[in-house]
Amino acid sequence: MLIRIETESEIPIYTQLTNQIIEGIAKGSLKSGDALPSVRAFAADLGVNMHTVNKSYHELEKKGIIQIVPKSGAVISHYDSIDDSTMNRISDQLRPYIAEALVLGVDKEKLLELVSSLISDIKTK
Repeated sequence: MLIRIETESEIPIYTQLTNQIIEGIAKGSLKSGDALPSVRAFAADLGVNMHTVNKSYHELEKKGIIQIVPKSGAVISHYDSIDDSTMNRISDQLRPYIAEALVLGVDKEKLLELVSSLISDIKTK
């Protein structure tokens, strides 16, 4: 899986890393049970601070996407179903973006089309 960090982006590097790991899992590049590189090795490969990778891993762990096992590293979690609290968290995160789109004049059909297109894009790449 190729990770691209955009240093000029307004998005913090740890967030870029977190998002790209999540997308890698969604695309199937990373699978349940796969180990992520050690914090030190990943930081060196990406040319970023170890604390940046560590923060990303902890964000992923908080979301239930990975498990951090002491002395073993970070492993992609097994997930077959979604619980209500996770669904509520996702809903809370999406809500401001949907509201912004509606305020900017994007109608429901266009918004649904956009979401569908993004899902297809993630799944086919």
